[in-house]
Parts: sequence; C-alpha cells; structure tokens
Amino acid sequence: MMQVCLNGARGAADGAMVPLSPADLARSAAEAVAAGATEIHVHPKTPCGDDSLSPRVVGAALEAIRAVVSVPVGVTTGAWAEPDPARRVEHVRSWTVLPDYASVNWHEEGAEAVAAALLDRGVGIEAGIWSGTGGARRFLASPLAPRVLRVLAEVTESPPGAAEPTARALLAELGDAHGRPLLLHGEDESAWPVLRLALGLGLDTRIGLEDVLVLRDGQRAASNAQLVRAALACP
Repeated sequence: MMQVCLNGARGAADGAMVPLSPADLARSAAEAVAAGATEIHVHPKTPCGDDSLSPRVVGAALEAIRAVVSVPVGVTTGAWAEPDPARRVEHVRSWTVLPDYASVNWHEEGAEAVAAALLDRGVGIEAGIWSGTGGARRFLASPLAPRVLRVLAEVTESPPGAAEPTARALLAELGDAHGRPLLLHGEDESAWPVLRLALGLGLDTRIGLEDVLVLRDGQRAASNAQLVRAALACP
C-alpha cells in the first residue's frame, strides 16, 4: 500500500505546492490517486493554515476529498492541533463527518483516550510510533493495541546516514506489533532511505509533502503526485 500524506503540519511558507484549503486538498488528492496512491492522510486546516480537529474543518476537508476520490481517507489527531487531551477527545466525539481512520501518536499525553474515542465511533486507528520517543513500549503495553488498524512506524529523526539503522531498530522494538500491519516511513532526510527499506521489506509505506519536499535527486517536488510517481519507481 502506498499512502500519500498530502500536507502535514506544513504551511504556506513551505511553498505553494503544499495544499491547504479543502479545494486544494481535493485537487492534490485526485492527482496523487491517479499517480498510484491507494490511501490518503491529511491534516485539515483552518483558513489561516493551522491544523485543526474541529468538526467544521475536518468535515469540509473530508467532503471535498471524497467528492473526487474513493480511496480511504485518514486525518491526524496530533497534539499540536489541540494540546489539551480532553479537548482532543471532545473533538473526535463531535465530528459530524467521520474519516476512515485517524493517526494517534502513542507517545503523546492522552493517546489512549483519543484512541478509545475513535474506536467508539467506528474510526480505524493508525498507531503512530515515533522513533526515539518510547511510544513503542507504551503501545505494546496498551490493551487497545490489538484493535488498531495498523502501526505507523515513523523515523522522525536520525543522525546523518543512520535512517535505515534507526528504522530497523524501531521495527525490532515493535516486534510482531500485536499482529497489526506495519506502515514504515521517514521524514525529510530519512524519507527516501526509509521508503526504499520499506519497499525492500515488503511493508506498506507512504510519501507526500508532509514527509519530504524534495525528490530522490534533491530537486524540489512540484506536487504530491510527482512524489508518488517517484516512490513507485523506486528500485
């Protein structure tokens, strides 16, 4: 499975190619799916470009994307979008348009409560396990772990040239991950090395402007679709 992560926490300062509005998200999603993406992960934004979990913002983004594609669409529940764990749970419970799945970063305060609220609403969970955070240990000890849709193993930082060893160490820490499917990916400098590793191991992976702004040769990416095509062409 090749997931496309359309925008992440990036904003206008990262370039005009990063989609922010519902209309731009829909256009980028349609292009990425046409290029070969099979799932979509998105950070719904306010008109000011800030990540938001509010039902109005989430609903507008999901409706716009689903009007043009039929693949599963997931959203973030990251603490940067709402620092208060109780408010994050309130937002999930108030969503009027539900995503197919949502990512929950297991190292964040309140992750278990957010995950429980998503399960109560029938929304799948991507358990975000970031390298260097202790999230793997917390996830493996969680009674909710066997119920998640998949584990999103994220190499969020690593010394130069150490992306692959960091990714392998994270996978080793996760073990069988309670039998849940694994999606492995990196960010920025680690994005391409970890993607190649994921493909080599036969794991699901993802690419998109959330994770990296450049192509494999270091040139600036023009779109999410261009990144998807480059990822699918990796040897």
